[in-house]
Amino acid sequence: MKRSQWKWLAVSLGFSSIVLVLVLYFTFDERTLTYLSRLNPWYLALALIAHIVALGIWALRMKVLSRSLGYRVGLSGCLNAVFANLLIAGITPSQAGGEPVRVHELYRSGVKLGDATAVVIMERILDAVVLVAISIISMLLLGQQWQSIGSGQSGLIYGSWAIIATFVLLLLYLFKNPHVLKGWLRRISLWLDKRKRKRNAEKLTALLTRIDSEVDNFHGSLGMFVSRGRFGLFLGMVCTALFWFIEFVIASVILVGLGEQPHFVESFIAQILIALLMMIPLTPGGSGIAEVSAISIYSIFVDSAIVGVFVLLWRMIFYYFNIFAGLVASIGILKREVKRL
Repeated sequence: MKRSQWKWLAVSLGFSSIVLVLVLYFTFDERTLTYLSRLNPWYLALALIAHIVALGIWALRMKVLSRSLGYRVGLSGCLNAVFANLLIAGITPSQAGGEPVRVHELYRSGVKLGDATAVVIMERILDAVVLVAISIISMLLLGQQWQSIGSGQSGLIYGSWAIIATFVLLLLYLFKNPHVLKGWLRRISLWLDKRKRKRNAEKLTALLTRIDSEVDNFHGSLGMFVSRGRFGLFLGMVCTALFWFIEFVIASVILVGLGEQPHFVESFIAQILIALLMMIPLTPGGSGIAEVSAISIYSIFVDSAIVGVFVLLWRMIFYYFNIFAGLVASIGILKREVKRL
């Protein structure tokens, strides 16, 4: 990683650690010791294994979607992309840096840039569809309980549905009018060229030609997903549903390991709200936001004596483990790049 990325990693880890220490300080009491005496480490191990399995399903989804476009990408390459994505997502605001990493790794695996971009965007579309479906089902199952858990955050959920709908409609518009996307990318490239004060006309012309070519690939790939690649798209949807179901169940597994009730439905709603809040680009990787939002939401239905320990264990799996796995994958990718030189 670059020096600036190491700096943001340190900021993200430091901010998250400080918030977790404060959370534990304000929630730890005598009853917390009672809960800890009943701690079952096997449930915590199960939670970590479930998270690793979910990441494997994510990698399988990338492989399946790439295969539906005619590419044979190895599962190990997809796993590298997923793990490297976790590291960059952990140090960029709103976790926005992960998508370019996955596109880059697919490109390195032989997928054309436009096709790799289509795969990553399709991943996000499938995520959006599944998250909306889970939130609607959870709200219906909760019934009146939704008023106590999500009344203050209902605007966030409805707003996210509007954003998702806008994103899908924009994608459909660009699919029908690829020349509009080409025009946007050309203007951005020309603006960047002026900012960098580059005057090599041949290189600029080659870049604009490459943009047109990759947009055509992107347009063709999206069309293939809804035609010949429909079975791959269906498998991608199945993988997406499994991924999010396993990820959302992990919080309940941790609660059971701490001697609490699992609160499956409530936890699903809580996880969706936290995921939406972490999309706000305020801190690197959503550090701090995740901890504060988790404790404020889970404290509604989880004993206050254990909520701090729960958030700590939850973040150790979903944040600290992700950073560690991402670092390992990034070192492997760096070694691969060095060998190619």
